[in-house]
Amino acid sequence: MPTFPFSEADPIQFPGPPPKSADVVIIGGGVIGVATALFLARRNISVTLLEKGRIAAEQSSRNWGWIRKQGRDADELPIVIEASRHWRQLAEECGEDIGLKQTGVTYLASSDREMARFEKFMTIAAVHEIDTRLLNARETTGLIKGMSRSFKGAMTTPSDMRAEPWLAVPALARLAARKGIKLVENCAARALEISAGRIRGVWTEAGHIETSSVLLAGGAWSSLFLRRHGVSIPQLSVRSTVAATEATPEVYAGAAAGEHIAFRRRQDGGYTLAAGGSHLLHLGPDAFRHAKKYLPALMANPFGSRYSPAAPAGYPDGWSTPRHWAPDSQSPFERMRVLNPAPERSGLRSIERNFRRLFPQLDAVRLKASWAGMIDAMPDVVPIVDKVQAIVGLVVATGMSGHGFGIGPGIGRVVADMIQGNQIGHDLTRFRLSRFSDGSAIRPGPAL
Repeated sequence: MPTFPFSEADPIQFPGPPPKSADVVIIGGGVIGVATALFLARRNISVTLLEKGRIAAEQSSRNWGWIRKQGRDADELPIVIEASRHWRQLAEECGEDIGLKQTGVTYLASSDREMARFEKFMTIAAVHEIDTRLLNARETTGLIKGMSRSFKGAMTTPSDMRAEPWLAVPALARLAARKGIKLVENCAARALEISAGRIRGVWTEAGHIETSSVLLAGGAWSSLFLRRHGVSIPQLSVRSTVAATEATPEVYAGAAAGEHIAFRRRQDGGYTLAAGGSHLLHLGPDAFRHAKKYLPALMANPFGSRYSPAAPAGYPDGWSTPRHWAPDSQSPFERMRVLNPAPERSGLRSIERNFRRLFPQLDAVRLKASWAGMIDAMPDVVPIVDKVQAIVGLVVATGMSGHGFGIGPGIGRVVADMIQGNQIGHDLTRFRLSRFSDGSAIRPGPAL
C-alpha cells in the first residue's frame, strides 16, 4: 500500500539562501507559520520563513482536513469562527482548488453520556450563534445513509467545512511567495541569538539572519527548540494513523466521527479514515518530566492514549535526541528533515474493519494510501499563543492539539497582530504560556 507522499526526498520548491536580515523570522512551515506570514505580508513587513524540511510535510498535511467550529473549547471558538472566514477568502486569493467545501461535521453518540456532552456544547454554540443542532436517532439515520447500526443521536454543524490539507497549505505557501515572503526549505533554524534578554538574530544551518522578532511555530519540534534556550513547555506528541480509500459511493458529504471510526469525504471521491479517538504516545524524557500536568486529561479520557515504551531515535522526545547543541554544529532538526512516522498496521486493519462494519454496502472498498502524523499536544488540549517574557521578541504558537489546520488562518492573523503590537481582538488568557507555571489548575478542553 502506498504511504503518505511527502518526504525529504521531494524536490525543494523554495530554495535558499536565506537573506541576511528580516523584520520577522518564522520558524516552521506548517499552516500556522504560513498563515502568519500571509497576514504580515499584508502590512508590508519583511518576513523570512524557515522550514527544516518541506513546507507542510508534517502534521499540517497529515491531518484529517476538518475545518470545524463544532466541539471546540469555548475560548478557541471565536478564533475558529474568524478562521472559517479567512479560509474562504484565502481559497479565492490563492487561485487553486484546495478542496474547500461546506459539507458539515457530525459527531455520533453511542450513549446517553455522549449526548449529555453534546448538550453542554450547545450552550456554547448558542452564545456564538452557531448553527449546531442535536439530532435524535431517527434524524441521525436520515443524515448519514446506509449505516448498519443505530445511534442514540448526533450533533451536527452544517456550516463546518472540509479541505484537502496537502493541497491547501502548499497553495497558501505559493501565495505567500507571490506576495514577497521569503520561504526557505531544507534550512533548519538552529538557535536564537539573544543579547541582554532580546532577540538579535537567528542562527541557521545556512548562516545568520539578523532580526529582532521571531515566531516559533515548529509543531512537534517546538519544545525541543525552546528547551535549548531555557524555556520549558509541557508539550508532547502523539502518533495518529490515517488512511485513504479508493473512490467509493458517497454515504455522507461531510466529516463524521463515532466512538471507533472517523471519516471525511475527499475531493478524489474516496474517504479519509482514522480511529475515532485513539492515538499512541511514545514515552521519552519529556513524557516523564510533564506527566503530572497530564493527569487531568488522562483522568478525563483514560482510554484515549496507548503507550509505547520509547520514542524512536531522532524524534523530538527521543531518549537519544540531543537537548543542547552549538549554533555552528548540526542540530536535531537537520538530522530529521521530515518527521514521517510509520502508520500502525494493526491500526490500519482496525480502521478498515470498523468502516466496513458501519457501511457494509461498501465492503469492496479498499485502502489506497496510509500515513501517520505526530500531533503536538498540550495538557489542557488548547495551544500556547503568547510572547515569551524572558526573551523579548519571541512569540510562540504551538501545541495546537490536533486543531491546527482548521484554526490556522485565525491563529495566523492573531499572531501577526501580536508581533506588531496591535490589538488582538480576542481574549488570549486561556492560551498564555505562564498557565503552566503560575499555579493555575489544568483545565482540559473538550475531548470532542
